This record gives sequence, C-alpha cells and structure tokens, in this order.
Amino acid sequence: MDQATQHLYMNKGISEFSYSSNSPVSKTAIYKTKPVVEEAILDILSKFCSSTTISATEKIPSICVADLGCSSGPTALLVISDLLDTIYDKYREATMVMPEILVFLNDLPGNDFNNLFKYFKSFCEELKNTKGDGFGPCFVAGLPGTFYGRLFPSNSVHFVHSCYGLHWLSQVPTGNESNKGNVYIAKSTPPPVIEAYLKQFKEDFIVFLKCRSEELIRGGRMVLTILCRESSDPTSKECCALFGLLSMALKDMVSKGEVEEEKLDIWNFPIYFPSVEEVKAIIQNEGSFWVNQLETFHVNWDGSDSSEGGSMTDTLKSSYLIANNIRSVSESLLTSHFGKEIIHELFVRFRKKIEEYAVKEKTEYTNLVISVTNGGMT
Repeated sequence: MDQATQHLYMNKGISEFSYSSNSPVSKTAIYKTKPVVEEAILDILSKFCSSTTISATEKIPSICVADLGCSSGPTALLVISDLLDTIYDKYREATMVMPEILVFLNDLPGNDFNNLFKYFKSFCEELKNTKGDGFGPCFVAGLPGTFYGRLFPSNSVHFVHSCYGLHWLSQVPTGNESNKGNVYIAKSTPPPVIEAYLKQFKEDFIVFLKCRSEELIRGGRMVLTILCRESSDPTSKECCALFGLLSMALKDMVSKGEVEEEKLDIWNFPIYFPSVEEVKAIIQNEGSFWVNQLETFHVNWDGSDSSEGGSMTDTLKSSYLIANNIRSVSESLLTSHFGKEIIHELFVRFRKKIEEYAVKEKTEYTNLVISVTNGGMT
C-alpha cells in the first residue's frame, strides 16, 4: 500500500458523516445481489455439507466464509445475515446436520472494527431469538489487512464475498502527475494517465484472483460486486461525473485561495471504474476461475433503486445524501492531503454542484456482479 492508501478507511463511529450512517448505496447493492449470493452458498452446501447424519467418529461439517472489504456499521452485517438465513433454511427443510460456520470480516487496518463488533453483539442476540437452539455454532473474527495479498491458509475458505472493494486500488497509479485539476479520470486526462489507471487495476485484480484461488478450496465460490462502466470510454460521464463535480468544487476553492493549486494538481483518488469487458478479460486470462454469472445493474447515487423509479426526484435531499456518502468514504484521504480545515466547505460546494447536475443528467452508478467458481483452467 502506498502513502495515500494508508489513509484509506471509511469514517468511523455513528456520527452524521460516518460510513455507518451513510451507506445506502452499498445496502441497495447487497439487496440486489442477494439471489446471486444465495445460489453460490446453496452450491457450496450441496458440494461440501450434504450429510444428513454424523457418526460418532465423524466431524461436524464446517463452512468458512469471508467478507472482504466489509467496512463497518450495520450494513457490514447484511451479507452475513443473508448467508446465515440461507444456510439455516436449507438445513431446516432437509433435516440435515447443521454445519459450524466460521466468518471472517476483513478490511484495512484503519477500519472501525470496534464499531462493527458493537453491532455484531445485538446481531447475535437477534439471531438466537429468531433461529432458536436449532441454529449451529457461528464464529466470527475480524481480519485486518489488504486483500491484495494472502489472508488465509491454502484451501481453507469455501466462500468469498466482496462488495464495493475492488474498484479501490492498492496505490495511486504512477505517472498521474499530468492529470492537473482532476481528482480522477476526466475528459482532460492525458491518455498515459488513463493507461496507468488501467494498468494498476489489472495488476491489483490479478493479484486478488491469484491469492483467492490459493485460499479457496477447489470448487469454492466467490461473488464480487464492483462499481464499473458499461461504456468502453473510461472518461464517460457514467463513471467520471461524480468525481468531476468534486474536482470542480476543489477548483472553486483554488480560485478563492482556500486550496493550493499545486496540491490539487498532484493528487488523485486510488480508484478505478473498469469496463465490464476489462473485468471479463482479466478473469479469463488469469485462468483460476470460471464464471457462473456476470451481470450489470444500476443504483442511483443516493442509494435508491433506479429500476423502481428512474432518477432522483427530491434533488435537494438526494444531493445531501450523496455528498455525505462520498464524504464518509473519502474524508480520510482528502484530509491527509488537503487538511481537515477545508472539508466542511468542500462538501457544501460539492453538494450544491450535485444538486445542479441532477436536474439535467443521469445520476446512477453502474454495478457489475460476478459469481465465479475456483478451479478454472488450472
């Protein structure tokens, strides 16, 4: 991890600008990908935990699952809750021996694991009340560390989930110095900078796939949700508009003498929104996994489901939600470079630009959900 990404963590606690209070987009994405996760878990159960009886000499079956880039707050436990519901319902219907479940919650060391486990206590109590004594043991552990490297022993994990983690890069691409006035790719970004972003994403994603292929048992499953783009153009509004508005807000502050122009010119987000084709090509060329499902869906910037009501309707309320969400995921990075004294004014300006933009343009994220099985061409 480079110096910039050392400061990458979601805002902690439960305050107005915390990630815990501002994660509607990821919540909607988890809801929309629930059927894909459920299919993967049922496949794992059918392969590895299908015994109806256990003899005195046999071990109770166990399942190890990992949520990578889990973040903190109640949204972080949604996936785990869905997993446990699927497993419980399957075994209750089939009167099979309930497996023991080991859950790893992973994120970078700066993640607010304390807040996460505060929510987990009430989560466990609710689980016990709703499922009763028939629910098997469930063990949960926090695992700090980057997923762009090994996290688990070989052949030890059955299922890996990651939502909104893989578009974050391990470092800001080298050679981005010429991307002046932009915090991410924009129409004015020189082609070498765009190529550097793609190169960094490829390198990171290949490392991720190789590490997970070693950690997952053969036949294990993985479901990944990534912010992406359907366009082949990496400078399209689809993926660049929101960060373009943040760049504009910073430029306004430069013109007012509130931010140093040089500081803006040398700073970029360690993030990349790949095209669907780029992701498919990397998985195919790396060769460790075969693809079961791959599909796109859309979520509005404010977290509302774009398939249920088009674009945002209340632009004032939505712009506030969007600005807070971006602040909750990026404030640590921005503060480390620009200083904390500019943050409030920056996001006031950012919110106003979002509101103006939303009146005339589409305001939705493109999401890619991929379900894969370990054991591709190897």
